[in-house]
Amino acid sequence: MNQPLLEVKQLKKYFPIKKKLFSKEQQYVKAVDGVSFHIDKGETFGLVGESGCGKSTTGRMLMRLMEPTEGQIFFQGQETTHLREDEIRPLRKQFQMVFQDPYASLNPRMKVKDIVGEPLIVHEMAQHKRLERIHELLEIVGLDPYHAERFPHEFSGGQRQRIGIARALAVNPQLIIADEPVSALDVSIQSQILNLLKDLQKKFGLTYLFIAHDLSVVEHISDRVGVMYLGRMVELAGRDALYAEPMHPYTKALISAVPIPDPRVKRERILLKGDIPSPANPPSGCTFHTRCPYATDICKQTAPVFREVKEQHFVACHLVETE
Repeated sequence: MNQPLLEVKQLKKYFPIKKKLFSKEQQYVKAVDGVSFHIDKGETFGLVGESGCGKSTTGRMLMRLMEPTEGQIFFQGQETTHLREDEIRPLRKQFQMVFQDPYASLNPRMKVKDIVGEPLIVHEMAQHKRLERIHELLEIVGLDPYHAERFPHEFSGGQRQRIGIARALAVNPQLIIADEPVSALDVSIQSQILNLLKDLQKKFGLTYLFIAHDLSVVEHISDRVGVMYLGRMVELAGRDALYAEPMHPYTKALISAVPIPDPRVKRERILLKGDIPSPANPPSGCTFHTRCPYATDICKQTAPVFREVKEQHFVACHLVETE
């Protein structure tokens, strides 16, 4: 079996919060609480869940923009979790990030040529042919070379996201972490950016971690999908298996909300009651039991084990039987 490009083992990120008055006990927001998965070379791994479930925090830890509280991250078999800044810097050429908001992720005072060319300067690449490389990158993402002299405010949202993608491609990475790259764009523009990402993947052999909350978008682009809830992975499977036969009650509820583009087909909507519990004070047992319509006493008392119930189909639920 080939070694995965990226492997994550029991990754955690706890943020300390202020102690209660007269209390010695330190409280933490458990943003990510023991997440494990791997991404094979050339595949797209979708990571989905409601806002606040910890998926973006996971992506930022993989980039080492945040330091993990616990757990291990392996890139091409090398553990990167505890590498110093001077040790992780050469590796950063191999993994880059496309951010969610194309309006905030580009410096408004820099021209496009400086934004796209900045990674080349940082990593001391293509010094004598930098402008030529910038023009090449702009053409790859569907922009014209003369756009290099413009500022970000002169572009639409979709064009700005193309600039962000060009910046990520500048140093020829193997892995791109796309943190909700289309959620701030119009639906018609979303499809253009998704098709661009798929074309780039075929052309350059890229690997994607695609973070999103829109399951229809994730279905379009992903090979495998992981579902997160309150900092934990609750289900992980191949795209077709997950959408055809979801097993976790939370995944079933999410998929039931995805509209079907056929007025003759009706899907029974599963409505979840209540709000997401606070990650600073998660429920005992299964963290989903406060909203689960099928919860039993064991769900309230014991946390379920994230286990393989079918071939390459993992679920954390007491009510799902192993085949």
